[in-house]
Amino acid sequence: MQVPEDLRYTEEHEWVRAVDDGRLRIGITDYAQDALGDIVYVDLPQTGARVEKGAVIAEVESTKSVGEVYAPVGGTVTAVNAELEARPELVNTSPYGDGWMVELEPEPGFELGSLLDAAGYRRLTES
Repeated sequence: MQVPEDLRYTEEHEWVRAVDDGRLRIGITDYAQDALGDIVYVDLPQTGARVEKGAVIAEVESTKSVGEVYAPVGGTVTAVNAELEARPELVNTSPYGDGWMVELEPEPGFELGSLLDAAGYRRLTES
C-alpha cells in the first residue's frame, strides 16, 4: 500500500495535497481504492459549489459497492477532474496522481497540519 510522505490524510481515507494559491487537491487513498475494487463511476460536485467540512463531496461506484468521499475542510470547489467521467479507473491505477477528484479553496484558518501525516495514516490502516 502506497502512503506518500508529502500528503496529508483523513481518517475516512482521503488524501490532501496543497497546490497553487493555497488550494487543496483531494482524492482517495490507495488503501480506499483497493478496498472498493474496480472503480466504474465517479460522481463529482460542480465547480463553484460550497462544501462543509465532513460533507460528501463525491461518490465512487465500484463493482463491489458505492463509497463516499468527504470534504476534509469546508470551502469552495475550484476544479474537478473531468477526466474521471470517461476514465474512472484512474482512481485505481493512479490514486495520488491522475486519479485526483476535487480541488477546493479552503475556508480561512484551515491548517493542513491538522490532518494525519503519513505515519499517522499508516498506523490507522494497520490497526
